[in-house]
Amino acid sequence: MSVAPGWYVDPADPATQRYWDGGGWIGRALPADAPTPEGPPPPEPEPEPEPASPAVTGQVSPAGQPGSPAVPGPAGTPAGAGWPAPPPGASPPGWPAPPGWPAPPAGQQPPPGQQAPPGQQPPPGWPAPPAGQQPPPGWPPHGYVHPAPPPAPHGMQLAGLGTRLVARLIDFAIVFGLSAVACFWLVWQLIEEITPIWQEAWRRSMAGDTSTEGLPTSDRSGTLTMLILLIIAVLWAVYEVPAVGRTGQTFGKRVMGIKVVALESGKPVGGNRSLRRWNTFGLPTLLWYCCGLGLVLQLFDAFSPVVDRPLQQALHDKRALTVVVRAPRDTPPTPGSTDNDSTPTGGTAP
Repeated sequence: MSVAPGWYVDPADPATQRYWDGGGWIGRALPADAPTPEGPPPPEPEPEPEPASPAVTGQVSPAGQPGSPAVPGPAGTPAGAGWPAPPPGASPPGWPAPPGWPAPPAGQQPPPGQQAPPGQQPPPGWPAPPAGQQPPPGWPPHGYVHPAPPPAPHGMQLAGLGTRLVARLIDFAIVFGLSAVACFWLVWQLIEEITPIWQEAWRRSMAGDTSTEGLPTSDRSGTLTMLILLIIAVLWAVYEVPAVGRTGQTFGKRVMGIKVVALESGKPVGGNRSLRRWNTFGLPTLLWYCCGLGLVLQLFDAFSPVVDRPLQQALHDKRALTVVVRAPRDTPPTPGSTDNDSTPTGGTAP
């Protein structure tokens, strides 16, 4: 779509008007309310050219051949910079203006040379400059945008997922050992209760008998199972909640050099928040009795940091507003320091 020659409001400065000759703005700008002469303004003497580098004068063609005619560049680029042709769908002389750029008058295309606001990035799909040339200031070089650095809450690096998994397995092994000692007699009683039931069911299955009539029953197995699960949950809470609340580290986390800190301050989380954090992950232990539902919930919680971005928080971390980081090493006191009341806040990495 072409625009007829005439006097129009300058899109770059709505308080002025300039003459559009069908291919570009010419002549000096006039106030928007000033009377305009008929036809184009008289030509002005051209200023003497100043020496400039080839990257600015555009003496390099899109193919990189010196002396070849330059291709008009996108809006806001130096004249004759030798940039490639506009992308498909763009109609020179007016390239499509991205969001935030000054809009042209109704029914007109953006004229060449239209400038972007300060700090405005070029729209997606615009071609990169030819080889050997630098893009204008603020444009990403060759379309590459540097990725954001990994988050470091309060200057501490996030703990690796593998490190967190190993720390959790160490803690599980300790809780399992304590539970095995505490629940030994209950587990023995449960085995004696359910063994006759399984023996009779196995005998019938081997004989091809699928009936369930006359199978032995146990009134104590359900109670024993719930009591065992309750003891495991209590031992787990006693092992983890005070340690995380006070220092942010259980034995497994201390071995692996990681710790739990408050998301908003980077300090230890305290007992109440540590209990809330454990409830989300530990209380489903009581639901193991329901066809393993509690175990499914715990596995989902344990692997949720794999897909969480950017802080890799598990569900129990999100509820308690905590984050797992690498424990900073304690800094030895400076010789001659008189500050004897300072206490290191970070845990000691192994």
